[in-house]
Formats: sequence, C-alpha cells, structure tokens
Amino acid sequence: MVCSDSSMVLQAQEEIIEMKDVFSVKLKRRRFVGQKKGFQNRPKSLKVFVNPSSHKREATHVYYEQVAPLFKLADIKTDVTVTEYEGHALSVLKECELQAFDGVVCVGGDGSVSEVAHGLLLKAQIDAGKDTDYIPTPVRAPVPLGVIPAGTTNILAHTLYGIKHAVTATLHIVMGHIQPVDVCTFSTPSKLLRFGFSAMFGFGARTLALAEKHRWMPSSQRKDFAFIKTLADLKPEECELSFLPLQIPQEDSHENDRLNNGSMALIVVQNTSRTEFIKHLKRYASIKNQFNFPFVETYTVQEVKVQPRLKSGLDAKENTYLNAASAEGNYPWNIDGDLMKEASEVHVRVHPQLINLYGVNTDDLESSQATCNCI
Repeated sequence: MVCSDSSMVLQAQEEIIEMKDVFSVKLKRRRFVGQKKGFQNRPKSLKVFVNPSSHKREATHVYYEQVAPLFKLADIKTDVTVTEYEGHALSVLKECELQAFDGVVCVGGDGSVSEVAHGLLLKAQIDAGKDTDYIPTPVRAPVPLGVIPAGTTNILAHTLYGIKHAVTATLHIVMGHIQPVDVCTFSTPSKLLRFGFSAMFGFGARTLALAEKHRWMPSSQRKDFAFIKTLADLKPEECELSFLPLQIPQEDSHENDRLNNGSMALIVVQNTSRTEFIKHLKRYASIKNQFNFPFVETYTVQEVKVQPRLKSGLDAKENTYLNAASAEGNYPWNIDGDLMKEASEVHVRVHPQLINLYGVNTDDLESSQATCNCI
C-alpha cells in the first residue's frame, strides 16, 4: 500500500506542471522543427528600444516583466536601449551595425514605432549610398521590425496582431512570423521629411500642434484641451490637393485596406457644419461607417500632393487660426502622431513592402480556415 501511495503521489506531482515549463518545451521543439521545415525567420539576436515615457510610463515594466522573460526562454540575445529623449532611437540606429542583429524591436506606442521604422529605413538608404534628401526609390529595411504595444495609441500593433497584447506580439517575434508592409515617404520638393505609415493635415494636425504647445499639462488633459479648443475654432483649410489614383479591379476592391498592396487611403473631409463634423468624428469610436457622409470623400491612391494656400480677405480671428502654426510660414502635419511643420508642398508616396514587421495580416486570419496543431 505504501508503494502504491508513493506511486500515486509521484504521478500527481508529474501532472502538475507550471505553464512556463511547458512553454519552454514548446519553444525548443518549434525551434528544432523550424530549422528543418519552417520558422526560418526565428531571430537569435535582437536590438530592442524601450520608450520609458510611453503612455503611463509603463513600457519599461511591460518589457522587463512580460517580454524579456520570453526572449530569454527562446534563447534570443538582446541589446536594449532605454531611450532618454525624442530622436534617441533615430540617433542610435544611424550608427548601429544592423548586420549584428536579426531584427529590431520597439516597445512603445505608434510614435515610438514610427521613429524606429524611420531610423531603420534611413539607415538602409545611408548604407546603400542613397541621397537622403531625395529618395524616389528607397531600398528595403535590412531587418524586420517588431512592435510591442505599450503606448497611448497602438493602431499598428492592433493591425498586426488583432489585439493590444504584449505577450501576443512577443510570440509573433519569437516564432519569426513576418508580414511585409507598405511605407510612405513624406517629402518637400527639396528634402525628405521622413518615412511613415499615416498622416493628417488640417484638424488632426492642428490639434496635435496645440497639444504640443501645452506640454506642461498632464497628457490626458492636454489632449482633451487641444481637441476641444481646435473643434471650437474649427475652420476649413485652404489647400490644393492632387493625387494619383490606383486602379483596382472590381473583384479586388476588398483588397484596398491591406497592409501591402501598394496603395493608401485618401480621406478628404470637406467644409461642413461643426455639428456634422462632430457626428463624423464620433463614428470613429463606433461600428458605424464614419465615411458615410456627403462631405466625406475617399480614394485609393498611390501618391498625394498637398499645397497649403493662404486665404485673402480674412478677418483677424481667421488669420490668427490659419496662421497659428504658420507665423514662420509653416503648416502642421501629424505624421504617425509626431508633429512636423512645413511651409511648402508635401508629396506623399507609398512604397510597396518596404519593411518587414513581425506579425500577420489579421485580415488573412479572418478569411482563412487555417488551424494550428502544434499545441
């Protein structure tokens, strides 16, 4: 009876296994299988950037508590830079020997990711001997970029993973899931401004410009104040807009919102009443179609040019608004959550599959019947 009891106790102990141990076994199995059949993109060494100021200053905690342990379990070596100022990651990447790494990871929000993506692509142009003031045909980023969501806005991470979840994002990096993504260049006639994924001119840019002038306020209060103030002073922008449309066959029309089809969505909100504009804004937070208004036009395009123009015959108040950021002749742009000011025409071009991101296109997952049998 004693032996029988001992055997039963041993059996019970063996069945109680902590999840971290099971996960470790699975990672090692997949790594071994990946060397022969798949997962060829599994990284062994990563350059990591952590923005400690993201959101509620939680990015450092997210990385060291949730992400770093998984990298360690997967035997991935990391070189970590905790950024100390805006543009720090860009400065490091310009001097970084990227051939020493299999990928780059950014822990932060959309603004941080945009800076790292810009740095990666700018470094690629420098290494290729390109003129960085004029890049009509940029070369691709040499290594993939991983996005760990830890910011106020995490739109790119949600697009890649279908959820704002640091562990999910980390697992995509560990497994080496690669998703080619289109990137835009934003340039004036004389220079490249930056690489980026999205931009706003007009209301969204002026809101950001006003918020940046009140950085002494707490983040949430600053954004709410800027939004309400800009909405109260709402005026139409005077600009000349031209674009090159992308011809999409009718049967492929559902493809126009993908991450890598060589197109971008141009959304033009024309002059309307403040009440109607607010209705349009509210729909961004609902399931209703925010574009189903007579004053909203949408186009699928390859290139866009925006030329700001000063109105003549304005009263003092209108001139104050339209020149709020133009006292020096500059107009605000919101590029991936970062403020840029330019006086001249801005030319936006989309470049197909210019960078690889760790993740998958969630549209593919939703339309696919594929299942996973490895767990």
